[in-house]
Amino acid sequence: MTVTITTAPIAPAELIAVARDDARVEIGADALEAMASSRAHVEALAASDRPAYGVSTGFGALATTHIPLDRRADLQRSLVRSHAAGTGPPVEREVVRAMQTLRLRTLASGRTGARPETAQAIAGLLNAGLTPLVPEYGSLGCSGDLAPLAACALALMGEGEVFDPQGRLVTAGAALAAAGLRPVVLAEKEGLALLNGTDGMLGMLVLAASDFARLITTSDVAAAMSVEALLGTDRVFDDDLQQLRPQPGQSLSAANLRALLAGSPIVESHAGPQDTRVQDAYSLRCAPQVAGAGRDTLEHARRVAAAELAATIDNPVVLPDGRVESNGNFHGAPVGYVLDFLAIAVADLASISERRTDRMLDQARSHGLPPFLAGEPGVDSGHMIAQYTQAALVSECKRLAAPASVDSIPSSAMQEDHVSMGWSAGRKLRRSLDLLERVLAIEILTAARALDLRTPLASSAAIGAVRQRLRETVAGPGPDRHLAPEIDAAVGMVADRSLLAAAEGVTGPLH
Repeated sequence: MTVTITTAPIAPAELIAVARDDARVEIGADALEAMASSRAHVEALAASDRPAYGVSTGFGALATTHIPLDRRADLQRSLVRSHAAGTGPPVEREVVRAMQTLRLRTLASGRTGARPETAQAIAGLLNAGLTPLVPEYGSLGCSGDLAPLAACALALMGEGEVFDPQGRLVTAGAALAAAGLRPVVLAEKEGLALLNGTDGMLGMLVLAASDFARLITTSDVAAAMSVEALLGTDRVFDDDLQQLRPQPGQSLSAANLRALLAGSPIVESHAGPQDTRVQDAYSLRCAPQVAGAGRDTLEHARRVAAAELAATIDNPVVLPDGRVESNGNFHGAPVGYVLDFLAIAVADLASISERRTDRMLDQARSHGLPPFLAGEPGVDSGHMIAQYTQAALVSECKRLAAPASVDSIPSSAMQEDHVSMGWSAGRKLRRSLDLLERVLAIEILTAARALDLRTPLASSAAIGAVRQRLRETVAGPGPDRHLAPEIDAAVGMVADRSLLAAAEGVTGPLH
């Protein structure tokens, strides 16, 4: 697959294809023309004595420092080197590739004044599979993701380190030479154009939105399995009840639950007047409300991401009439807010999942299941400690739900006196999603074991298909055995969508 970078916004699916699937990139003719046009305005400004931020002046609190004509190219190289000041472990390859692609798209808009050859250099790095070493810590999310983007720009200059396609850490200069690429000698304003963007936090938002969509649907599968395992009712998911509260995500989640539970013999076995329970616990009955709210939060985040994908984030920018103007579009507040909002939804979805798991393990609330689903309770502990692990994961999710975007530490001698911390919001959301994936895997693993213990009562066709897929790798109930590998196997099947695929093989595509 090849993704063409034009002056138009890049689609989320295209960005993910480059970031995760190593799709090649090429630059469209319209983008090359737009860059050449705006570059002429920057070059005219660079040759004049009129002050222009980042072209003939220093940066941040040094914006009043005049830079002589013969030092303005040096200014750009110094900017990159000084701003590549991050520290900590390397950021994930997919995040770095997303950052590079988004910065390339911004350059391609023709509003930054960067040369076409500099944009081509980013494309060359991506297509060669060379990933700059970007340390995790260093961005305040204002004036863009400066330190992370500076690490990417440093590699274009042939400095710093990169990971080669085999994942080996090598010097950027040697890697460029081996790939037949030449280091870029930055011209006026180009260092600034490579650094002043929200590409790191936006890349993490687009990737997270894709992951959360998969996990929300998986949560409906997990909830349906728990409803069966706990002898719950499906009547509360009827569409006419959902229409009394017309939240769109709730209706979609309830529709999934109805599809997953359709024709369930185990649900039918206790339906009717002989069932003395009036209503199920909240963790079962309110599953569509919680997962639905997560869906609605995700849709809001996607709207914000779509606007950002259409944006040109740089300071200053080259306007269509040739003016070069300073602005504040690099502030990461819009992205930081929704990254934090998603972390709240992730934590709540994990929380309700853990509550369902706990019910299946408690003989006082599980409606006839053995304590902890143990083979021989007392000698065996069953899934007792799996719930401990799940509780630890949920607790961490709740801690990570505390917003990063409410914090601000002034920088650059108080010139940059309010920052977004959007990068930090993105980093913690990625960790939250990893935790949610594991929480849902444990619920599915536990519910499958509980349903096995309900035999001869049978599951719906969809849930039966999920159990069958799980049992291809993980054995059913029996004496205690090493549980960690089974949890990890379930996590893998949540991650690769194989459990979802099993359900959708019966139901058709779920929402």
